[in-house]
Amino acid sequence: MEFATADLIDDFDAELASCETQFRQYGARTAFAGPIATVRCHRDNALVKKLLNTPSDGRVLVVDGGGSLASALMGDLIAAAAVTQGWTGVVINGAVRDVATLRTLDLGIKALGANPRKSAKAGTGEVNVPVTFGGTDFHPGAWLYSDEDGIVVASRPLL
Repeated sequence: MEFATADLIDDFDAELASCETQFRQYGARTAFAGPIATVRCHRDNALVKKLLNTPSDGRVLVVDGGGSLASALMGDLIAAAAVTQGWTGVVINGAVRDVATLRTLDLGIKALGANPRKSAKAGTGEVNVPVTFGGTDFHPGAWLYSDEDGIVVASRPLL
């Protein structure tokens, strides 16, 4: 699927939310899109790992880590599992690690920054609940489109 988020805004502005958070790009796939799945967690990536190790069929995982950069919510092993399971991308309102390896994976990865520190593994958090950051609501099942210009969200597939 080829698209540009700027073109989507031009064509579907009234239907789109544009995320204001300025994420860094980490994955080899710079443009990605798909239906949203969500995780809300704070410095604990057990739910992220569990979800990204399940078959996806082209979904995008949106992780609300509360903007914490204190520990990474995804590293190379979890990201590699996401590729194997067919995830299109991951957007993390928090940190990642193993950045050099993430850049080689055919996965869209956006995060606020990097930190080599591991997160907790207790499994605290929530899965498939609406999350909000960057002035945008991310609802499970809505569609996310991401490229180098940013992230937009629509309630339905646009392409």
